[in-house]
Amino acid sequence: MPSYELLLIGGGAGVGKTTVAWEVSASLQKVGTAHCLIEGDYMDQIHPAPADDPHRTSITERNIAAVWSNYAALGQSRLIYTNTVSILEEPMIRRAMGGNGVRVAHVLLTASETTVRQRLAQREIGTQLAAHIERSLRMARHLDAKAPARTVRIPTDGLTVLEIAAQVLRAASWTTGPATLPDGQRRHE
Repeated sequence: MPSYELLLIGGGAGVGKTTVAWEVSASLQKVGTAHCLIEGDYMDQIHPAPADDPHRTSITERNIAAVWSNYAALGQSRLIYTNTVSILEEPMIRRAMGGNGVRVAHVLLTASETTVRQRLAQREIGTQLAAHIERSLRMARHLDAKAPARTVRIPTDGLTVLEIAAQVLRAASWTTGPATLPDGQRRHE
């Protein structure tokens, strides 16, 4: 049975999920650690939603399974997956990765209300800023209340992306050391 590792990075809008995930990936690349990254926001971008899947859960799972199967066929065993609610979607993502043999790390990025407001004001230039801030703050409270017990919370206020990425990697317990991909290429774990 394959042994996979899954790093879930979640948090409300404006905490830095996507930026941090890219930095985690860059850090792993620097030391030669094989991995792949899926930005979950792109796994359910369909309108209108399928009539039998109004919350887009099935299409999300099918899309993750399709992308993951391509990565796994290339010998990948580590997946970074980021999405607002990713830490709550472990069962679905685990199924998409084949079910058993998946070790999961949950990371919830957090930020103060002031930080969230500042960050979202920099990227939201339309009429939806106030609504977007409110949704983000509401979701942050929901994620904090519903996060699995083993979730590592990492506040992002006042930290550089490099500092946050280092904390995420420690939370995932992804260390470096040699390992071999199925085709004989070397990688680090």
